[in-house]
Amino acid sequence: MENFNGDISLNAGDLSANRAFRYGDALFDTLKYSNQQIEFLEDHYFRLMASMRLLRMKIPMNFTLEFYEAAILKTIDFSLNSDQYRIRVTIFRKNGGHYLPNSNDINYLIETNSLNKTALLRYEVDIFKDYFISSTFLSTIKTSNRLINVLGSIYADENQLQNCLLLNEHKQIVEAVNGNIFVLKGNQIITPPLSEGCINGIYRKKLIELIKKQSVYELIEMPLIYTDLLNASEVFITNSIIGIQPITHFKKKIYQTETALILQKLMEEKLI
Repeated sequence: MENFNGDISLNAGDLSANRAFRYGDALFDTLKYSNQQIEFLEDHYFRLMASMRLLRMKIPMNFTLEFYEAAILKTIDFSLNSDQYRIRVTIFRKNGGHYLPNSNDINYLIETNSLNKTALLRYEVDIFKDYFISSTFLSTIKTSNRLINVLGSIYADENQLQNCLLLNEHKQIVEAVNGNIFVLKGNQIITPPLSEGCINGIYRKKLIELIKKQSVYELIEMPLIYTDLLNASEVFITNSIIGIQPITHFKKKIYQTETALILQKLMEEKLI
């Protein structure tokens, strides 16, 4: 017997048995469709496959790169007419079991939403200190357990901020609520390594590859601390939807945005 918002029934539907709902037993991937293509599709696909293997999910034989692309494009074809879409793919184990699942077979859900990108002239952040990300390999994959990100987003909204930076248990800066973080100091561009617990972002990966090819910059993966933010000339956030988002304000610190905009243009040229 189940009680859903006061309605009593024998079965409230798939929600009550859904393992993503019950245990957070799910992965998700966020992709961008723009200029009639799914950006960095292969990288997203192979990251998803690696994450499914890590969580002991059974990958169907037909779940190839071609199948993945076709399933996304089919969903876009039925969506409202738009030039750009945010795509979310959720992979979750089939219903059954408690902590121990009855099966490692999977279901998938693809959602699309049209994108209307608006540039923010002021982008202010602070550090969210209430809870910490664990610096383990499990934190680097995109599971559906994102409570710290949710609470960080609420904190930002309550304090009229555009975002928050998250810490690990060592009080080192790991990432933003919705993306990876990069800091510019001199000609050095610094980002936390995956060993700190940051998401293994696809845009992060592609941007690192791009920066390493630019002789004017030195890319360094190392832990970040509070003083690194104060000593930086620029700080920016990356994810597959926004690309590069420059941070303009952190407490009383005001950042430049020139390098972030240059890198954004280079990444856009690479995609085209």
